[in-house]
Amino acid sequence: MEQPAGAALQRWRLLIAYDGAAFRGFAVQPKVPSVAGALRQALERTARMSEPPHITCAGRTDAGVHARGQVVHVDLPRISYDGPGLARALNRQLAPEVVVRRAEPVGPDFDARRSATGRTYRYLVWNAPAPDPLLAPVCWHVRDQLDLGSMRTASDVLLGTHDFRSFCRRPPGRDPAEPIVRRVTRARWSVDEGPEATDARGEGEARLLRFEIAAGSFCHQMVRSLVASLVEVGRGRENAAGLMERLRAATRHRMADPAPARGLCLVSVDYERD
Repeated sequence: MEQPAGAALQRWRLLIAYDGAAFRGFAVQPKVPSVAGALRQALERTARMSEPPHITCAGRTDAGVHARGQVVHVDLPRISYDGPGLARALNRQLAPEVVVRRAEPVGPDFDARRSATGRTYRYLVWNAPAPDPLLAPVCWHVRDQLDLGSMRTASDVLLGTHDFRSFCRRPPGRDPAEPIVRRVTRARWSVDEGPEATDARGEGEARLLRFEIAAGSFCHQMVRSLVASLVEVGRGRENAAGLMERLRAATRHRMADPAPARGLCLVSVDYERD
């Protein structure tokens, strides 16, 4: 039976993962599939509510972007499930495109977005002469041989606090002269040593490159725009000094198109109490 109006609410924190290819982004949009839309419907059915509950996420992801560590909070009427039970009930409806990795009750002061102190994203680049059909859904295939050393040097330019207007899509209605300041605490490239990369070593110069970046928060298309510029560095068309000049210019004029969404994944969200 449905919960009566005015029933006491319990706030829940959900750790979720999802395949972004199945959705047009996280946020609810009319008549198109979204992560939030699917999750809200599953919560409505599980908690026997009269309408889908409002949910708040740590960071909205664009169409095609994946997540391993997205965090949301939702206020639900009192239910008979404990955390593992709620996760199982939701996963029966959502998996495999969306999976609730953990569910736990929290205090009413927890806010998935405002309580977060940092976010970490990962971007994968399949650097090889030929594409890989198993990696294609989660990687950007770049045929040109990339200079990983130069890309690592250029990534150091991003550390610290900067105005990232050159690498962000300006929100509607925002003054173009208003800085978009973010503090980056980690930005590094590595060669992925997972099983897919190991299996591909017989393909000559094939490498699975991993870019990991952490900051207090990110602006729209920031990571994808940075990856596109860093790949240009790897191709020899740009360098660390040029990347610094682009940061200082604070304009998207003549910038490379953002890297494809499919290579991006929200890996984790940090909170002070964790």
